[in-house]
Amino acid sequence: MVEIEEIPDEHKQDENFDKLISEWERRKYVPKEGEPALPPQLSELANKSTAEVLEELNRLPLFMTELDETDGDGGSNMQVEALKALAYEGEPHEVATNFKNQGNDCYKARQYKDAIEFYTKGLDVCCGQEDINAALYLNRCACNLELKNYRRCIDDAKECLKIQPKNIKALFRSAKAFFAVERYEEAEQILSFAKAIDEKNAAVNSLIKTIEDKKRKIKEREERKRKEEEERQRVQTTLNQALQMRGFTNIETNNPAELLKDSKIHLEDSHDIESQLIFPATVMYPTTDEFDFVAEISELTTPHELMEQVLQRQDSFFEDPKHKDFTPKKLQAFMETSTGGLIKVGKKVALNEALMSKKPKAPLFDHSLRIYFVPKDDVSGWISTWSKEKALSARKGN
Repeated sequence: MVEIEEIPDEHKQDENFDKLISEWERRKYVPKEGEPALPPQLSELANKSTAEVLEELNRLPLFMTELDETDGDGGSNMQVEALKALAYEGEPHEVATNFKNQGNDCYKARQYKDAIEFYTKGLDVCCGQEDINAALYLNRCACNLELKNYRRCIDDAKECLKIQPKNIKALFRSAKAFFAVERYEEAEQILSFAKAIDEKNAAVNSLIKTIEDKKRKIKEREERKRKEEEERQRVQTTLNQALQMRGFTNIETNNPAELLKDSKIHLEDSHDIESQLIFPATVMYPTTDEFDFVAEISELTTPHELMEQVLQRQDSFFEDPKHKDFTPKKLQAFMETSTGGLIKVGKKVALNEALMSKKPKAPLFDHSLRIYFVPKDDVSGWISTWSKEKALSARKGN
């Protein structure tokens, strides 16, 4: 007898448990005299493991979970071969239609890759029926459009149109593919032809409007960019004129400071060369190997005013012995010259006066101010260590 697997206790508490047992007793196989204990269909599997039984079942098309084209002994699975042959049973146009219908089912289920395979098999039949082949190309075109295979979509649409030159769907889908790859002129030409065939086609007219809107936005964006570029050039030209008028020079260095990417030299009024020039400033403290960065200062600022600005610190800063002389009264200001030397800048002199001086010439570096603040007692020692060659080597082209 076949043993019933023991049912967990929780199921025994089910109020329908007795009914389930009764139903099983009614349906179970009861051998008659002379018949095997198992049903004839299962007796040959009695001595096989579960894995072996599943392997046997997997060779039956109805139970297959994966394709097994063998019979288990190295030969062909005749049942699978029979099913494959059945797919091509009938007249060529019937076979092609069958593949088309299977493709349509897959398309409805959004299984586009599978649908493409069926449509391709239908075309491979070469049934000779133009309407069937046109439908196969058209439907495969739709799948490729969904999968964003735009080149293949366009190719399939072309093949359909060779058979049916006025097929609105083929025209629409190819235009949509051209639109997707931003080839708007081709899309518009195709849609113009489609509209000549059916001027009231909603899909065609909607795509025409979409393309027109897209082109308008592109034109507006390009016009905005053009105006922005013109404005940028005007501002740059005015700035160059302002620098030239003041006699300022600029030196590009090998490694501009990262901070300068977000802080640029500019005029207070970008269209007025006589308005104040604003630039970033790097304040160097060479005796302590420290620096401060100021994003914007006016050309009319004096070194003394800049000192007061950068030395607004907490008391703890000045408690450090190395900062004991860091006060506007005890600091002196220096700038580099074009030849790599140094010049002292009066603390009450506006920075633009120092930058306009013709000889010695103090330049801007990367269109920003570079100034050194040194305690009076350390000036001699610092100057004695200054190297023109080292200063020049840090500049571009050296």
